[in-house]
Amino acid sequence: MAVALRDFVEQLASALNAADARRPTAVSPRSGRVYQPGIGPHPEDRAVDLMVAELVTTRPDWRIALRQCYPASKQTCDLILGDPPEWAIEIKMSRQNGDNGKPDDTAIKDILSPFAVDRSALTDCVKLARSDIAPRRAILIYGFDDARRPLEEIVSAFETLARTRVGLSSRCAAKIGPLVHPVHCTGSVFGWELLPRPEGTL
Repeated sequence: MAVALRDFVEQLASALNAADARRPTAVSPRSGRVYQPGIGPHPEDRAVDLMVAELVTTRPDWRIALRQCYPASKQTCDLILGDPPEWAIEIKMSRQNGDNGKPDDTAIKDILSPFAVDRSALTDCVKLARSDIAPRRAILIYGFDDARRPLEEIVSAFETLARTRVGLSSRCAAKIGPLVHPVHCTGSVFGWELLPRPEGTL
């Protein structure tokens, strides 16, 4: 069953809202402190787990598999959609503040770092583009609004940088929120399909 990327982005946003409404709580791995309820404080992998748990109940026909290995590699792709695979999707979180609202000055690297060691959205694009893990490939970013570091500006910077490295479709987007966390209370899910580029441009 063919799935349009726009439909997936919209359904993932709905799944995020549904997961958040259950008021899940995360715990700091360093201090053991329990964060305020909501999906916002959760680590990216756990948040994706919560979203997909909701998504498979509403769209069981989509056949979603998490963290599948790339061919001939120990690295994993966040999500494979379809059986046989139709889409390979990498997902990144943009969260500029901590549970208490204090800015995280290192968070921007999760989206924009050009260094593979940082496993950013930007480097995930290149990794996906070089792989034949699935016929279609996409990068998704979900993020939370912040007046000091507007999500729209971060996403626009990502698009500018990504298009110097890979072919990128136009943006799909869906709003999230209102969410239960007082800091991570609104945001968006964004998605782009990776498109072919001329030989030798990667």
